[in-house]
Amino acid sequence: MKKITLLLFAVFIISCNNHERNCKDFRTGKFEFTQEIDGKKHTSTFTRTENLQIETYNGKTDTASVRWVNDCEFILQKLHPKNMTEEKAISMKILFTEKNRYTFEYCFVGSNKKERGVVTKIE
Repeated sequence: MKKITLLLFAVFIISCNNHERNCKDFRTGKFEFTQEIDGKKHTSTFTRTENLQIETYNGKTDTASVRWVNDCEFILQKLHPKNMTEEKAISMKILFTEKNRYTFEYCFVGSNKKERGVVTKIE
């Protein structure tokens, strides 16, 4: 009985952990995103204004429009897509923030397959 009570108490404490969501601090600025692909780290940098996001990855620059749905969610749409996949809009949702970083979830609009990442604000 003590184990069950202790387990329930632990679950209760963990579920009460509120994450910060100061999304307005991350609407604009210069950011860095690092992800691991096939065991190698890949980093892209991007600058976001209220309406545009300009990203540089592997020496190539891409521009996308930014449409804010609310303070923590926005839609990215590439302005010059090179193939059918790039024509698809991407839904971005900031899940929580901390200092100069935010954790986000993204997927192609209309898809249920969601991925997560962490972005660092550098300016």
